Amino acid sequence: MAETKKTVLIIAGPTAVGKTAVAIEIARQLGTEIISADSRQCYQEMNIGTARPAPDELSAVKHHFIAEYPVTKELTAADYERTVIELLEQLFRFHDTVVICGGTGLYIKALCDGLDEMPPVNREINDEVEALYNQHGIEWLQATIQAEDPSFHTSGEIHNPARLIRALVFIRSTGKSILLYRTNTKKERPFRTIIAGLELPREVLYDRINQRVELMIGGGLEAEARALYPLKELKNLQTVGYTEFFDFFDGRCTRGEAIDKIKQHTRNYAKRQMTWFKKNKEIHWFDASVTGVANDIIGLL
Repeated sequence: MAETKKTVLIIAGPTAVGKTAVAIEIARQLGTEIISADSRQCYQEMNIGTARPAPDELSAVKHHFIAEYPVTKELTAADYERTVIELLEQLFRFHDTVVICGGTGLYIKALCDGLDEMPPVNREINDEVEALYNQHGIEWLQATIQAEDPSFHTSGEIHNPARLIRALVFIRSTGKSILLYRTNTKKERPFRTIIAGLELPREVLYDRINQRVELMIGGGLEAEARALYPLKELKNLQTVGYTEFFDFFDGRCTRGEAIDKIKQHTRNYAKRQMTWFKKNKEIHWFDASVTGVANDIIGLL
């Protein structure tokens, strides 16, 4: 292990691939702690639907950025970058390596590379765009972006509602495309980062996703979503596992259709995650099904 710099060891990959178990095994062997890189597990009320680590997993190794904020608090990738950089300064006093575990690619990018400085956007415009998206769906977002910011439409991010909303709000607030502010200049960090990606054959991963959804249903996901239904317009709740049940509660689909949609949308999300991560040539890929994969990843140090 390098003597001059502390190390951030990132365990990345799609949902349901097995990141949590591997990260915990690595952290236990290294005697260190874990910081989540999941944009939804950080919310207190979103437990079952985000596949938050189980109580025994959370007690096995100290975790950070898990169930720390109310669902009403909006967090950005910039908030994550700032919060985790400050947290790492504290943890590096006691550990040479800290483990990051999660599948939110933008959070991982923010930590590793930093984010470009952006001008502020208009809050009223943001609320208006989100309301229109909730009313008309992603097809409206895609068509509107194509009309108002065609350069962004060709950037390949048109299947990510959050990115589309951000781009549309940005151009309506500033009159300029958000792409103009992307410098791709990597920030210097006082630590080194190593990213280990976990993957499985698609059919195996999709089967695990379907099984996980069934476990979530048995574990009370419907009741969790119903408790959050009064807050369904919140941006933080516009996510897989909740919006489908909200549609069921609104009479737009049957319960069975909602569950099938959760499975389908989770598979779609996993595919988008892999597309994002595969673009990063710095990721070291590992077969998540291999016994001892945690030891193989530790070997990167």
